[in-house]
Amino acid sequence: MPAAASGAAQPLGVSLLAVPLLAVLWGLNWPSVRVLLAWWSPWQIRTVGLGTGALLLFALSRIRGQSLQVPAGMRWRLVVSALLSIVGFNVCTAFAQLSGSTARATIVTYSMPVWVVLLAWAVAGERPDARRWLSVALAVLGLGLLAMPLQAAGASLGGILFALGASLSWAGGTVFLKRFALTVAPLPATAWQLAIGAGVTLAGWAVSVGMGGGPPTGAHPWPEHWFWIALGFHVLFAMALGYLVWFDVVARLPGGVAALGTLLVPVVGVTGAMLLLGERPTASDIAGLVLITAAAAIVLRPGR
Repeated sequence: MPAAASGAAQPLGVSLLAVPLLAVLWGLNWPSVRVLLAWWSPWQIRTVGLGTGALLLFALSRIRGQSLQVPAGMRWRLVVSALLSIVGFNVCTAFAQLSGSTARATIVTYSMPVWVVLLAWAVAGERPDARRWLSVALAVLGLGLLAMPLQAAGASLGGILFALGASLSWAGGTVFLKRFALTVAPLPATAWQLAIGAGVTLAGWAVSVGMGGGPPTGAHPWPEHWFWIALGFHVLFAMALGYLVWFDVVARLPGGVAALGTLLVPVVGVTGAMLLLGERPTASDIAGLVLITAAAAIVLRPGR
């Protein structure tokens, strides 16, 4: 502790820089996955990404001398957390992009902090105050701005529904861990959750192939070298490096600062979709982004 305190200024500055870095890593992962979806199915992408991320984090845990053993009483908690926070979130976000706009899926997914408020009320009896009810109202209004133009035009709402499912699954995992905390070191705990997620998506991949739901076929909208760039970024930067940066941010910064930093992710994701994928969000999309980001910021802002 004294050694850490003597050098606190520099690590703190580095950690503050890590917040926008994390936003870039996770924000650009959205257009990267969209590119991969032109070649691979959602199950295949998630199996490779989660599996490789798990192997890298297992290796890092061993290098740091951390035990990979999980106490018997913690195993079921680890599995439930993995199913909600890893499997549900990652599978739904991939199908959300397959079913609709990447920008729109990013916006809806990061309404997660708002749904934590409602789930915490239902599960833990944490009654929302006026500030949190305001955030819920803004989020619902933002979702309406995203969905109503699609419904009026007769377009599919599948992308928004999958993104909302991802957000609710992520929120459910968050509330679950508040109720049933994991007494396992964060690095091996995350490695195990990624590994569980990879096992589930591998099973889903096998079932999908057996039912004739293999990878997409036909002309690809991007050159083949984009596939390798997107795959490398997704596996090495978004999954492996992204989680390592997140560990540093959580360990060194207050939770509110770290959580508020995630609000930069949809902004980067929408901008990346515009610049890299050629998407052009509508006025309703932009208004929805503003309202949902404001709703999440209100929830994450510490009270007086």
